[in-house]
Amino acid sequence: MKSAITVCLVPEAHAGPFVFHDDLETAFRIASQLGFHGVEIFPPAPEALIVDDVLKLCEMYKLNVAAVGTGAGWLVKKLSLTSPDEDIREQATAFIEDMMTFAAGLNAPAIIGSIQGSYDGELVTRNQALAYLSTALSELGEQADALGQSLLYEPLNKNESNLFNRLSDTVDLVEAIENPCVRILCDLYHASLEEADMASAIKAAGSHIGHVHFADSNRQAVGFGKTDMAPIIQALRDIDYIGYLSAEVFPVPDSVSAAKQTIKAFNLYVT
Repeated sequence: MKSAITVCLVPEAHAGPFVFHDDLETAFRIASQLGFHGVEIFPPAPEALIVDDVLKLCEMYKLNVAAVGTGAGWLVKKLSLTSPDEDIREQATAFIEDMMTFAAGLNAPAIIGSIQGSYDGELVTRNQALAYLSTALSELGEQADALGQSLLYEPLNKNESNLFNRLSDTVDLVEAIENPCVRILCDLYHASLEEADMASAIKAAGSHIGHVHFADSNRQAVGFGKTDMAPIIQALRDIDYIGYLSAEVFPVPDSVSAAKQTIKAFNLYVT
């Protein structure tokens, strides 16, 4: 398994759960100094960064890009894959496609989290929302295959989305799509709210898990909350998970302290 920290370049997400904000090179420099393997990037738009510039940072600091988030599509543009408006759904898909192309230039997968949306039961029923989501994931999965990358779908806790909250239900979703490029992002914060037994849920999801957000029960760095991480790491070992444990956590008490605690926890449980 590999370690990563998150950096968000979206001004509207300044209060969000990311280790670093605004300054990409600072995030790379500190991640390198602390011994991380990668950086997960949340850009405001696909065109906001130049691939070659990011690759130069990767080379300079001997790091990889762990993944690229698409959350700005929802937060800034209010795009959603399950919107009742067909034009908005198409814009959401196009935004993700462009972000996937950008991410592929960095040899990284793209994440579908908040841009998945939700349903209200009136303008969009659950069945309609699931049909919209499945169609989008199928189309985007084909692009992921063409790009040689995974597409990471993240089940969120019920306070953030009413589509998919638990790993077992998400497994059913990705298996129905029948494209191994569409994989699950297991966020340990969301899982701590939704799973009765996180370790068992991870083992049941098995090889469908393609990325992990390494966060404690309070969305702070692992070790600052109440999650018993040992059985979770063992479950990841049991399914032969070799991907990233990426800290999508609040910068508490500050960014550097959160990063230091994350790598301390990673070294304690993984190395």
